[in-house]
Amino acid sequence: MLEKLFKLKENGTNVRTEIIAGLTTFLTMAYVIFVNPAILADAGMDKGAVFVATCIAAAIGCFIMGFVANFPIAQAPGMGLNAFFTYTVVLGMGHTWQVALAAVFMSGVLFILLSLFKIRELIINSIPLSLRTGISAGIGLFLAFIALKNSGIVVDNPATLVSMGAINGFPAAMGALAFFLTIALVHRGYKAAVMIAILAVTAISLLFGDVQYAGIMSMPPSIAPTFLQLDFSSAFELSMLTVVFAFLFVDLFDTAGTLVGVSQKAGIMDKDGNIPRLNKALLADSTATSVGALLGTSNTTSYIESVSGVAAGGRTGLTAVVVGVLFLLALFFSPLAGMVPAYATAGALFYVAILMMSGLVSIDWRDLTEAAPVVVVCLLMPLTFSIADGISLGFISYAAIKLLSGKGRDVHISVWVLAALFTLKFIFTA
Repeated sequence: MLEKLFKLKENGTNVRTEIIAGLTTFLTMAYVIFVNPAILADAGMDKGAVFVATCIAAAIGCFIMGFVANFPIAQAPGMGLNAFFTYTVVLGMGHTWQVALAAVFMSGVLFILLSLFKIRELIINSIPLSLRTGISAGIGLFLAFIALKNSGIVVDNPATLVSMGAINGFPAAMGALAFFLTIALVHRGYKAAVMIAILAVTAISLLFGDVQYAGIMSMPPSIAPTFLQLDFSSAFELSMLTVVFAFLFVDLFDTAGTLVGVSQKAGIMDKDGNIPRLNKALLADSTATSVGALLGTSNTTSYIESVSGVAAGGRTGLTAVVVGVLFLLALFFSPLAGMVPAYATAGALFYVAILMMSGLVSIDWRDLTEAAPVVVVCLLMPLTFSIADGISLGFISYAAIKLLSGKGRDVHISVWVLAALFTLKFIFTA
């Protein structure tokens, strides 16, 4: 049955190898079951319900990716997208988390339509590579800023906006330890490096009495507080349409980058560099986003950590299915997830930030018309505490700089349209 479903021999693999690959991928990305509830809880959502939604949405995404697309790519609520959900849409723009979930659902439906009608390639090819890279790096810096804030290393200051916090305090020390441990363990080749660091810092916090013991395993908490709690009352307001676009935009390029990276590592691409069954993989991602919003979590996306499973020999969708099964088993560890303090996940956020910023090496820094908009995006996302504003200002900067530099013809029409729309948004909604 497994041979028929996943074509194991044709892909040069076997059941044992695929199971090991799935376990490897899960261990490298399991930190999401601790981090995602912590971030969305800041938006006012029930932490236990988000934990359940996270595990179920990840499992559904993995199953669709495995059974339908037959790709060794795991899915889960995306880092960066959850931060945008909480800190920009809810806390920054003042929307309720129910309205934000509706925006996530709408972005998922739009993603499905783009995949079905094969418009995705047109959109991706029309956006400059430098801007795509800058957006990813900017989200990384945004996550790093949140990590510093959650661990008390950076605090607000009325005179200088921000300043160093109590660096000798327990949260700051534990946040730093989580980061140092994560990097050291990754360097030493530990597959579960991020999860080990989170659990180690949580254990230390228990010993020092900063966290109260609540158990390790139990039946999953109720998902009722977030299940089907979407609010479409503001769906067609200009500000909400901007949010929907931002969710779609970030998810689109995040997924595309992950699919390309993992496919290259797995040798899935054909001789022309095309990815077989690409639309099925995109449908898996977009469907999981829509279902995840119904359950009560931000956008579900493909995880670049899937590369670790591919490196362990994973070549088919069976790897993704194994990851999905493990996410369902993780449902019974909600007490453990509930004990993890915010500073324990700071190391994971900082580590993800490093991964997301690594793409900046591909920027042509000698061409200022390409490099300058990237810097605008990277700096303004964390400094405005808004992923959406960072993206908007990046497009406006790119179009304006190219125009004034005499390179207006190099700009795709879609970039001009988006830059104009973003400019109008700032003029009439500021």
